[in-house]
Amino acid sequence: MKILLLGEYSNVHCTLAEGFKALGHECIVVSDGDHWKDYPRDIDLKREFGLRDNLSFLWRLLKALPRLRGFDIVQLINPVFVELKAERIPPIYRYLRRNNGKMVMGAFGMDYYWAQVNTDIRPLRYSDFNLGDQVRHDEAAEVFRRDMMGTPKETLCKLVAQDCDAIVAGLYEYWATYNAVPSLRGKTTFIPFPIKTLPAPAALSDTSSLSMTEKKTLSLFIGISPNRSAYKGTDILLAAAQALQQKYPDRLQLRIAEGVPFAQYQHMMDTSDALLDQIYSYTPAMNSLLAMSKGIIDIGGGEPENYAILGERTLRPIVNVQPTYESCYHEIEQLILHPERIPELKRQSVAYIKKHHDYLKVAQRYIDFYRSL
Repeated sequence: MKILLLGEYSNVHCTLAEGFKALGHECIVVSDGDHWKDYPRDIDLKREFGLRDNLSFLWRLLKALPRLRGFDIVQLINPVFVELKAERIPPIYRYLRRNNGKMVMGAFGMDYYWAQVNTDIRPLRYSDFNLGDQVRHDEAAEVFRRDMMGTPKETLCKLVAQDCDAIVAGLYEYWATYNAVPSLRGKTTFIPFPIKTLPAPAALSDTSSLSMTEKKTLSLFIGISPNRSAYKGTDILLAAAQALQQKYPDRLQLRIAEGVPFAQYQHMMDTSDALLDQIYSYTPAMNSLLAMSKGIIDIGGGEPENYAILGERTLRPIVNVQPTYESCYHEIEQLILHPERIPELKRQSVAYIKKHHDYLKVAQRYIDFYRSL
């Protein structure tokens, strides 16, 4: 099978491509590397700003188009799959539609339906745009709402979602959101995000013999995405962790990464016990899943719906937090006070990723799904 992956979020397409190639399929990734994260890609469409940079980008885009033909499957990371104004993307979408086989849209992140459904219909108890029946009106949520609703991005998202052959959701939240739209319910499928698993740390091979009595300091890691901290609730997690660091200065170590390249980010993460991620999510996304594959505990989204959609009945590796400061504070403090929980949570984290998110297993699920189209 010949597959074209367009765009990138948090290494999803790059990892999928590795899985496809390992299974014997032809695949290329065309992206901007997800901005400053700079993930690998086969055709680089990174865009800088300035007249010379704009001309260079447009030249590279036009030069790439003839190579984006003749694929069995084209998968878009998002309706905005290239760094252009939304109103300029439909001709490129139609070009891809005419010159390839099936078109698949990813429901992997911010788009019109994610903003609109969770503002107006609210199928989730909480999300980036609602807390219960209350709509979030803080500036962080309003910025994205204004960007997505009543704009060319809304028009583009509706065009692609209605026209494409299928929609793949990578998290329970996105699946539930798209299933709340009657016209899209029948074409939306859930497939977990892919993670390229690594050999577990030696300490995880026999957690029964790992004594936490010698480890008196909990090492926490948090990554701050520029301009998205309040939107994802990272600011609340950070505030809770900093307060606990003052309360337990000898028992809590906090590492903070802000706007660093992916390679440096991973290096900073690797020696941590736990990762502080998002508080408005039901499920761990790519950042948390990568950490869990390394035996790092995820403190973030781990609601029952997450385990249910995976069919998971026994493993519970995620320290689930509600979208409040009090919940974040409490769960982190419990991990500080009960370090004996850490070995089992680490072991379960690795097992969870191997069972549900291994990149080869996920890639095969995609291939089976593509063939069904």
